[in-house]
Amino acid sequence: MVKRHEDKFVETLEKYGYKGSYLSEYWLKQPAFIQSFYPNSLEYISNLTDLPKILLIFNATVPTQDANRPYVDLTSDQYLDDIKNYVVGIGPLKDLVVPVINNYLQEPTDLVTRAHAHNLQVHPYTYQNENQFLPLNFHADPYEEYNYWLNHIGVDGLFTDFTGSLHNFQDWTS
Repeated sequence: MVKRHEDKFVETLEKYGYKGSYLSEYWLKQPAFIQSFYPNSLEYISNLTDLPKILLIFNATVPTQDANRPYVDLTSDQYLDDIKNYVVGIGPLKDLVVPVINNYLQEPTDLVTRAHAHNLQVHPYTYQNENQFLPLNFHADPYEEYNYWLNHIGVDGLFTDFTGSLHNFQDWTS
């Protein structure tokens, strides 16, 4: 039997002690989320490990590569209900949660509310400290952005390129 790349990936995780469902004793020792833009890959992996999985969602107009459907379909209530069988959450592009026009935040969409209604976490991406990536609403302060997303939008996690600043924010606000 030929192994798929997912088989090798999960074997590597297990080799280094990554295992356990979300918040289990094993998971808390070495927390990890498996993230992918490929729904079929995550569904396959769900049969190999109980580590929590996050479906990444890109620009709503681009088709997914393995499901051959637009990403906008991945945010429909029916699809969110279907995927909760093999993922703990979604990782949408930030603009799918709160659109940005001319570098200013617009009104939030209902994606977080709808995902939570399906018992799915929401971990948007990617948070970056550089001014060019911070909407003007945050006055060049990444901590304002973290506060906005975690405490006003109510997301469950963040994907950042600057883990140190997110860790500092968590220390200062806990």
